[in-house]
Amino acid sequence: MNELRLNHNKDISLLDILDAVLDKGVTIRGEILISVANIDLVYVDLRLLVTAVESLNRKKSIRGVEETM
Repeated sequence: MNELRLNHNKDISLLDILDAVLDKGVTIRGEILISVANIDLVYVDLRLLVTAVESLNRKKSIRGVEETM
């Protein structure tokens, strides 16, 4: 979390933010419910994981080492 701390004297580019998000990963969750006359017609549960494949593999390999010990 220290890496994402904003410094007001430093310019942060979109590339810096994207790099931090892909390195750490971000999860987005949402729900959509469409109903008419109090009758639910459509329910959608959305879950999205945004991360770099390299970061995901690195985290999986670290967890694999911990689980074998």
